[in-house]
Amino acid sequence: MIRPLSLLHATGLALTLLVPVSAHSQDAKPDPQMQAVLDRLVSLQAKPFHTLSVPEARTQASPADAALAVQREKGISPDPEAKVATRDIAIPTAGGALPARVYLPEGKGPFPVILYFHGGGWVVADLNTYDATPRALSLGSKALVVSVDYHHAPEAKFPAQHEDAWAAYLWTVENIHTLNGDAKRIAVAGESAGGNLAANVALMAKERKTTEPVHQLLVYPIAGRDVDTPSYRANANAAPLGKADMEWFIGHVFVSKDQTADPRIDLVSRKDLDGLPAATVITAEIDPLRSEGQALAEKMRAAGVTVNLIDVTGVTHEFFGMAKVVDKAKSAVDAANADLVKAFAK
Repeated sequence: MIRPLSLLHATGLALTLLVPVSAHSQDAKPDPQMQAVLDRLVSLQAKPFHTLSVPEARTQASPADAALAVQREKGISPDPEAKVATRDIAIPTAGGALPARVYLPEGKGPFPVILYFHGGGWVVADLNTYDATPRALSLGSKALVVSVDYHHAPEAKFPAQHEDAWAAYLWTVENIHTLNGDAKRIAVAGESAGGNLAANVALMAKERKTTEPVHQLLVYPIAGRDVDTPSYRANANAAPLGKADMEWFIGHVFVSKDQTADPRIDLVSRKDLDGLPAATVITAEIDPLRSEGQALAEKMRAAGVTVNLIDVTGVTHEFFGMAKVVDKAKSAVDAANADLVKAFAK
């Protein structure tokens, strides 16, 4: 079997090759910078999700905490990202107000807009956990970023999160001008579970013939229901996300596993991927979700969508927000920002 492999260069450009899956994956090891974060996560006593209760999983140290600890230990300045101004707001929806954080670039505006959804398997994490990515995107693409929280499972089962994401998008389209944003230049972005939400917003906007986003940034998105893909097999015991952890999330989010056949989850099986906005899809080598992210990219590309697939070697799930301490994360963020700037300029 072959899979696309994109090599990130200092320029942020990606070169796509075809390499046998067995050439990596099975024996893949985190690069030293990634390993330093994983070691710090262990020292913070973080345990695999599947061994924890939901309250325990929500309160233990996160990969973002570990990256921040490494950053502080190395004396790496939080600037210039820390200087990005923020404002917390509430987005009204039929299901209740959604907490959101607005990241404001410097300048006069009106600014292009990124609607961002955080990861966490729809069960854990929040706006604070996923603060690094929206900061870096606002700084690098000179966009106003709206990072939106949503109802979490198991308290709110699927599809509550998708309904929240769509409501947040509609609110953004209709109201972002009040925050000096340009409703004609909205991109959707997300990591992991949030990447799935971002992709669904783009699909729903097309289906409902409303204002469509100009770009999709999908970072290791949940895009399928098969937990026996090559990357699931190769990374079954990976940290910070392994196969048993994903099954733990699935068990909390869905009333039954059969619900994962819903087209909002099983994106790779959809037949209506044509006509979507251009996408940047980023996958990590040491990640169970790698195969489905790449499959989604290839399915969109086959449907005529412009896709920049960036596969990053030597890193794990959650690497994208670690640009301060993982050089490959910085390269991936820079590449994503370049694509966003290009999309906003059209």
